[in-house]
Amino acid sequence: MGRDNISSSRDPDKLTPEDITSFWIGFGLAFSSTIFIGTSFIFKKLGLRKLASQGTRADQGGYGYLKEWLWWAGMSLMILGEFANFAAYAFAPATLVTPLGALSVIVSSVLSSIFLREKLNILGKMGCALCVIGSTVMVLHSPQEQEVASMDILKEKVQEPGFVIYAFLMVGTAIFFMIFVAPKYGNRTVLVYITICSTLGSFTVMGCKGVGVAIHQTLHGQNQFTNWLTYVFLSAVIICILVQMNFLNRALDIYNTAVVTPIYYVFFTTCVIVASLVLYKEFFSMSTKDIFGFICGFLIICMGIFQLNAFRDVNISLKNLPNAHRDELPKVSLNGGSMNQENTDEQRLLENDSICAKDYHDEDDSHPI
Repeated sequence: MGRDNISSSRDPDKLTPEDITSFWIGFGLAFSSTIFIGTSFIFKKLGLRKLASQGTRADQGGYGYLKEWLWWAGMSLMILGEFANFAAYAFAPATLVTPLGALSVIVSSVLSSIFLREKLNILGKMGCALCVIGSTVMVLHSPQEQEVASMDILKEKVQEPGFVIYAFLMVGTAIFFMIFVAPKYGNRTVLVYITICSTLGSFTVMGCKGVGVAIHQTLHGQNQFTNWLTYVFLSAVIICILVQMNFLNRALDIYNTAVVTPIYYVFFTTCVIVASLVLYKEFFSMSTKDIFGFICGFLIICMGIFQLNAFRDVNISLKNLPNAHRDELPKVSLNGGSMNQENTDEQRLLENDSICAKDYHDEDDSHPI
């Protein structure tokens, strides 16, 4: 049922000039989106820093940043980026658009090292390069999307038990973290706020895709803005974006931008891939080679993200790289002991000498001449 409304937009044998044009439009919109979004983090962080010593901070529930123009500049860039991203989902598969978000990590990391003085050492740069490579591998092996061209078909998909269970699990997780986990552990680990943003972010992407289908169908003469499902998708997008904005501001207020953006990307991408798998069942049309390549690409990104953050505080560059390990080794003294223990060893030797001297004097006293 509805096979005529589903097209494989990635099958080379069935590609039309319109499909190719749509692909490149979607790719261009997704690419520009990463530039806008990556830059927006810097402006928002600058605004939050400026207000850090004034009033109630964002991580404490304050909204003083709403009066700061830097924050609004960042918010405007993010809205522009999200709009471009939203449009990209209407032209290209979600599994192609989402991996390109790795570029926003690169943009954010480079700009944060320049404007926020958050250092990006050689290992961090290598981590950024791994993100780009992994993102490229994911795009090359992205699954053939069963493009849903009808709201009726999409309605059937969202009512399937698998997606309903997934939706309840993700919403339940987000609510549990917001009510019970965030108040206690939000200031201790960035994973709390990132988990909330990522779980809801998957619904943002799916909602954008649904609204995109409605717009596409409306432009072809079938008005879908009289369909209640269109407004459900639109409401989900608005609500999820507002909640994401709130908790993402809290994360940025506490933690470094170079920490928030990469981890957020990995969690967000994971949730989107799972949501796309459950809703659109895209992986069932992939070959074993493409599945393996797609997973490897994502693992490469995870390795890059880990390297970007695990070694962010290490003072290492090309100049001191040959001596970086040598400087960490303990310096050996002439007697074979380490230099950092030399004072302790000398103190012990002095104590032993004093004990021996005392025993010698005691022995002399017990045997007088």
